[in-house]
Amino acid sequence: MYRTHRKQRGFTLIEMLVSVALFSIVMLIAGATLLSLVYANRKAQALQSVMNNLDISLDDMVRNVRMGSDYRCGSQSQPTPPANGDCTTGGTSLYFTPFGSDPTNRTEDIGYFVGGSCATGRICVTENINGSVVTVPITSPQVQIQSMKFYVVGTEPASSGGTVQPKVLFTITGEAGTQINTQTTFQIQATAVQRLLNL
Repeated sequence: MYRTHRKQRGFTLIEMLVSVALFSIVMLIAGATLLSLVYANRKAQALQSVMNNLDISLDDMVRNVRMGSDYRCGSQSQPTPPANGDCTTGGTSLYFTPFGSDPTNRTEDIGYFVGGSCATGRICVTENINGSVVTVPITSPQVQIQSMKFYVVGTEPASSGGTVQPKVLFTITGEAGTQINTQTTFQIQATAVQRLLNL
């Protein structure tokens, strides 16, 4: 009986080169996409961590201001009529009397400002702790504050004809993130209205 042997064919060199080239292109695109997703995820996580720190600091500021009284924009000294403590054009620092403190004792006041002798580009607080005045930064080094302004209205007491409840508007602009490729700019506004009635 006569047998025929079939020739088994493999891939030619050209077919192999084309398939390897196509595979390389697909893997290059997939790898670049994966790397961009990893980068975006790292940026989002870094920004979230930094913004959480800023949120906690801002919440603490708003709570302290809301509970305080005798707001003074730009100066720790006693405000005088007719402006009292109002600052409608915006000031770079805010001082006020904390809840339960003597309004005539300025050493007990709390003050908020950016930088200065405390830390460049960070929000700082000045307050009296156990009889000594300390100034400490309340934001992390990963948050660089470029500008912070306080707008204060309604500080005229009702006994002098004031009809507006005192309130403070904060505006903060800065950058979050430590590396150039993960930095993000932000702008935040918050308002605190004095809880103590202006009667």
